[in-house]
Amino acid sequence: MIGEGELLFSEKHACPYCGFSIGELEPRLFSFNSPFGACPDCDGLGAKLEVDLDLVIPNDELTLKEHAIAPWEPQSSQYYPQLLEAVCRHYGIPMDVPVKDLPKEQLDKILYGSGGEPIYFRYTNDFGQVREQYIAFEGVIPNVERRYRETSSDYIREQMEKYMAEQPCPTCQGYRLKKESLAVLVGGKHIGEVTAMSVTEALAFFDGLELTEKEAQIARLILREIRDRLGFLQNVGLDYLTLSRSAGTLSGGEAQRIRLATQIGSRLTGVLYVLDEPSIGLHQRDNDRLIATLKSMRDLGNTLIVVEHDEDTMLAADYLIDIGPGAGIHGGEVVAAGTPEEVMNDPNSLTGQYLSGKKFIPIPAERRRPDGRWLEVVGAREHNLKNVSVKIPLGTFVAVTGVSGSGKSTLVNEVLYKALAQKLHRAKAKPGEHRGIRGLEHLDKVIDIDQSPIGRTPRSNPATYTGVFDDIRDVFASTNEAKVRGYKKGRFSFNVKGGRCEACHGDGIIKIEMHFLPDVYVPCEVCHGKRYNRETLEVTYKGKNIAEVLDMTVEDALDFFASIPKIKRKLETLYDVGLGYMKLGQPATTLSGGEAQRVKLAAELHRRSNGRTLYILDEPTTGLHVDDIARLLDVLHRLVDNGDTVLVIEHNLDVIKTADYIIDLGPEGGDRGGQIVAVGTPEEVAEVKESHTGRYLKPILERDRARMQAQYEAVKA
Repeated sequence: MIGEGELLFSEKHACPYCGFSIGELEPRLFSFNSPFGACPDCDGLGAKLEVDLDLVIPNDELTLKEHAIAPWEPQSSQYYPQLLEAVCRHYGIPMDVPVKDLPKEQLDKILYGSGGEPIYFRYTNDFGQVREQYIAFEGVIPNVERRYRETSSDYIREQMEKYMAEQPCPTCQGYRLKKESLAVLVGGKHIGEVTAMSVTEALAFFDGLELTEKEAQIARLILREIRDRLGFLQNVGLDYLTLSRSAGTLSGGEAQRIRLATQIGSRLTGVLYVLDEPSIGLHQRDNDRLIATLKSMRDLGNTLIVVEHDEDTMLAADYLIDIGPGAGIHGGEVVAAGTPEEVMNDPNSLTGQYLSGKKFIPIPAERRRPDGRWLEVVGAREHNLKNVSVKIPLGTFVAVTGVSGSGKSTLVNEVLYKALAQKLHRAKAKPGEHRGIRGLEHLDKVIDIDQSPIGRTPRSNPATYTGVFDDIRDVFASTNEAKVRGYKKGRFSFNVKGGRCEACHGDGIIKIEMHFLPDVYVPCEVCHGKRYNRETLEVTYKGKNIAEVLDMTVEDALDFFASIPKIKRKLETLYDVGLGYMKLGQPATTLSGGEAQRVKLAAELHRRSNGRTLYILDEPTTGLHVDDIARLLDVLHRLVDNGDTVLVIEHNLDVIKTADYIIDLGPEGGDRGGQIVAVGTPEEVAEVKESHTGRYLKPILERDRARMQAQYEAVKA
């Protein structure tokens, strides 16, 4: 008692008046992976699936009669289209007017229902029976939500998810933690706000933290550890990443560099580290920092083995081992080994010839000029893009450049590609936020040639993907032996009954389930991996059966089918993209990302062009040697010569210097990026002082012009 007042004290973290309590402040309270810290509404995911209006009506220029309402497109059942007609009849909503021109009140009736008002509905089912009833119309969006919530069918759930998108959890605002966790502040910010910062911002926050002498003493070791680890992430070129970035959204190169930063933090010595292309996805500026980090790990007393194609990394190495001389069956030997200088002086090393400048990718003698056709992205605001508007000249080779995290992939993949796919191909994926796309009348198709597999099963292979296998089967079906036996083209397919081995169903391998271990695949004991039955293999063309043809390399098959122009033309495209070593029947599951991408390119090359296609490639040089890059560039420029447009996101200066037009984003990564820094020819961008790309590009252009001049004078002499 104090005077007439009464003070209440509690040993617990609780309010004695309202009863609100909070547990002990333990680390688990700040973890969304723990039930003690996770938001109870989203279970620590930070997001919920909600129906997205842009996915329900992907194209608002269509009318209701043209099936503008995507979830209610007529499929096996006519129930929902008839229900929509009944609603429109009841409210006098025209079905032949574009959805964008409908009054909001009318569209809301369709989307959100009649509010309990009964509507007369006459329905004819699939058996011709007529049903009449009065129903309260629930609306398209509540209908999708209800079907998703109530169904026990995985198929229906997947169908409904097509019209839903992740939205931030309204309870935790996407921070993934319960409100008690977010009530604890350090420096005026809760843990969710701190982890939403980029590495650079977090470093500045912890450096500027104002603490009392006692607090500083308590936090000294923790702060040092935090600053060190943030510094490691910065040194490997990841300063643009936010601390809360989901692991599933990281590229392979980013994930590898995070693991590298973890190892640097451990400061171990006497360790052998193996890194596979750590420079993937890095701008030249960030690459310099990565090389410095690798050297610091070496200086601690460690050994680093780095598989790499990057010129700067190779020149920075203490010792080079060059494998070759070619790829596939033409490789597998040590061609040269020694210091970079020794490898450069070895005449047998193709890598050495490129490092020394004896071989190089030349700058085009003349760059293509815009022909007046432009594609324009207007007001892109997704992620870190700051209301970006940019014009892309069609019929040219365009490179989108910029430091890591500057917004290249967001602009091209999330905004441009998804918007074009939605408009041109009625794709369901929702594009990133933007005001519009101009110049669509100049395009018929947009194709994203990425490094995803060409197939998910061993049945897919380069021959089936490019279509050359159909022509090869025609050849076998036209042989005298096949005609005598009555074998048609289908007999030579390993996907259907008749000619295939039924023991393995044409796979050539048998899967043995190991329960708690990964499945094991063994060759089929009946066909011995040949995929076909004995009778089918008795039919030969020029002494080879169908299985032996599938086992040929592209190079061998070119000679074998030299007299058949249709087959030869398709095989030449595979050879031109540098896949001469690959077997025609090589399972898709064994191809690398770069090989899969080049198979897709080959398939595009032999298609007829009308000059109205946009090809998009995201870092196509990943995993490629300089000599392979030279071949790839020849192929890409052939696509442009056909009148089409090629748009690449790239850091490789050998690709950038051959472009007709550059769009450079930056100036930095993360929040300090997302703006257009420079546009124009490589020569024009090289003169822009604010452009990091231009700064590294300028000496490359000068060096290669000097090399080309020296070559010209040598030939002239």
